[in-house]
Amino acid sequence: MSKKAWIIFAAICVLVLGSLVALSNSKKVDVSSVDTNKVQSGTEQSGNIGDHVFGKTDSKVVLTEYGDFQCPGCGGMHPTIKSLTEKYEGQLTFVFRNFPLTQIHPNALVAASAAESAGLQGKYWQMHNTLFENQDAWKNASVKNRLEVFSDYANTLGLDVEKFKTDIVSDQVSKKISFDLALGKKINVSSTPTFYLNGKQISNDTWGDQEKLEKAITDELKKNNIALPETAKE
Repeated sequence: MSKKAWIIFAAICVLVLGSLVALSNSKKVDVSSVDTNKVQSGTEQSGNIGDHVFGKTDSKVVLTEYGDFQCPGCGGMHPTIKSLTEKYEGQLTFVFRNFPLTQIHPNALVAASAAESAGLQGKYWQMHNTLFENQDAWKNASVKNRLEVFSDYANTLGLDVEKFKTDIVSDQVSKKISFDLALGKKINVSSTPTFYLNGKQISNDTWGDQEKLEKAITDELKKNNIALPETAKE
């Protein structure tokens, strides 16, 4: 086997091992004292990576999604969530937590790692959006090719690609994903996407209808005396 082939083989082994470690670690993370309804700051358990927040960082109204980047349902919901969180950016706190369903989505864990790695360079939401908007292009990528695809995205976003490749298989990123998984499992998340609005799970019937979801958000904002943006006023 050539030196180049050995390098590729070693990289693949690291990615596979990292996936197994992340899944194993999620079962060991103790989140018994963690309030899942609160925005999480980075701790040693989460690799010192906190929740990724879009919008108002300290709103009294928090929308949380437990999602899987390879999940078709999450991909289908992305335009709706992006539209609503941008519309209520000044009023709403939106948090995305990783919940990769690796048994049915073999590239979900690496995709989550790609987003977290981009986050370490300040481009979490840019990679988050890129992954969802290009889901069809990478969802069936082979173990050999997927890192190259994600690295191309990193390059397009202006990231340090070599750092990105190092971070994607790092213990720090693995801990963050395991922490998110543990939070989801604590509240019995079993499918994606799963949404919570101020700690209350939103039914499929509601989040599956953009008008109903927006009404749920605006009702909660009004309940907390938060003025709606001009674009949402009748």
